[in-house]
Amino acid sequence: MDLARAAEETVDTETAQQAIGYPSLFALVLLGSLVPVVPTGALVSSAAVVAVHHSDPVPTSLLVWAVAACAAFLGDAALYGLGARGSRWLERIRGQVAPATLTGAQRRLERGGATVLLVSRLVPAGRLPVMLACLLSGMPARRYLRGNLPATVAWAGVYGLLGVVGGAVFPHPWQGVLAAVALTLLIAVLPRLRRTR
Repeated sequence: MDLARAAEETVDTETAQQAIGYPSLFALVLLGSLVPVVPTGALVSSAAVVAVHHSDPVPTSLLVWAVAACAAFLGDAALYGLGARGSRWLERIRGQVAPATLTGAQRRLERGGATVLLVSRLVPAGRLPVMLACLLSGMPARRYLRGNLPATVAWAGVYGLLGVVGGAVFPHPWQGVLAAVALTLLIAVLPRLRRTR
């Protein structure tokens, strides 16, 4: 009787967490795509850690990946659309990209085309310079979105995998979340540390 009650309470708790967690993850990743201050990689990794500790970890982890990829894609699409429509948004994006970084992104875009979008999503602080280079080159939104779709799927997969590994290594979710957040922040900081040397 006690085991049945405990199992029922676990299912109720997990259902409540999912009802709050997935919409929150979607909203925060979407916001992070529009306002690049939110550490979206750490959010995805943390959600994946929690998913590993769920009673049904595989579908839960896949749902985290799908929610994160959809939110990132829609956020990038919205930001690209805003940048293409108005000089105010384009100037805001330009204000967040150093001129030398923009020049490098434009050169990579000329050589690599839409495949640069995939790499830019996986490299910390690489998304905005490439997006700006695409906007300034007059790349049609449809072409940008076609290249950005696999990029957002791969991005969500990489950060989700970091979380899955963290969740599998540590017995308690909070330990895995802490490790995943530390690792994603380290990944974000390493390129900046290299540039200062």
